[in-house]
Amino acid sequence: MWIISEEDARALVSVENAITEVEKAFAAMARGEARNYPVVREVVGYQDAVFGVKTGCDTRAPILGLKAGGYWPHNLAKSLTNHQSSTLLFDPETGRASALVSANYLTGVRTGAASAIATKYLSRPDSSVLGIIGTGAQSAYQLRATLAVRPIRKVYAWDPSPENLVTFGRTVAELGLEYAPQTERQAVAANADILITVTPSQQALVEKSWVRVGTHISAMGADTKGKQELDPALVASATLFVDEAQQAITIGECQHAYNAGLITDQSFRGSIGEVIAGLCDGRRTAQEITIFDGTGVALQDLVVAALAVRLAAERGLGSRVGY
Repeated sequence: MWIISEEDARALVSVENAITEVEKAFAAMARGEARNYPVVREVVGYQDAVFGVKTGCDTRAPILGLKAGGYWPHNLAKSLTNHQSSTLLFDPETGRASALVSANYLTGVRTGAASAIATKYLSRPDSSVLGIIGTGAQSAYQLRATLAVRPIRKVYAWDPSPENLVTFGRTVAELGLEYAPQTERQAVAANADILITVTPSQQALVEKSWVRVGTHISAMGADTKGKQELDPALVASATLFVDEAQQAITIGECQHAYNAGLITDQSFRGSIGEVIAGLCDGRRTAQEITIFDGTGVALQDLVVAALAVRLAAERGLGSRVGY
């Protein structure tokens, strides 16, 4: 059984690698070759934590496994990140556990990859201004992944924490980009060709009237009932794409517009996997406002974990233990 530490995972899987693997997984889902099983996500009742398990299988690869973890809001005081998770892979031939992979970094990089894939297929090709609502730990992954698919030259950003904006600004500067931190969310949305929302918010942060025609939005924060980043009227008026439709209407950004009756099951143009696989159109005109509701699916986690294991075997990293 392989054991891949957090340090080894960071050394093994690049943003570009993750984009390649997650894109293939989305397409496999669309073709019916891969499936995510129902998500378990519960309040723990201890340390104010939320714990979840996401599982799935890609018969194309084949890859079988689960990611378990969640959100521990008091971890920062313990010098730990609030999000903690691990991925367990199984041998699809026998069902035996084959690898345990630390997934904190991999969760960040696969989330950035999913957003970047949506940007690659749904944003205007000439998009060069990125707006980010929420500059916590995930924002650097989002920025680096977006740069892999679009020629970004300027970044607008907002966060309720001035310290987060300063920290994120250092990353922007290191990448040689122009940085425009904002005290108002409207300025970020109004100037963006590509807008990424990546917060734990439970109320709308972006209003419909703020968003220009032709904007692409990757809504990446909502992955639990109650979370929300976008005005439901904005969601209802845009062209909608999802990673998985059922998750989008139950735990994703679309839950609020759906529950209000503003959208239905037929409101989605398709999944991002269907766009990749050529089974549905992506953006049709330069004037469309497109939204990708990225709730996060198990197969994203499984394919990057499996990649880490493959590369560890090739490069002599990680550890092997018998059982």
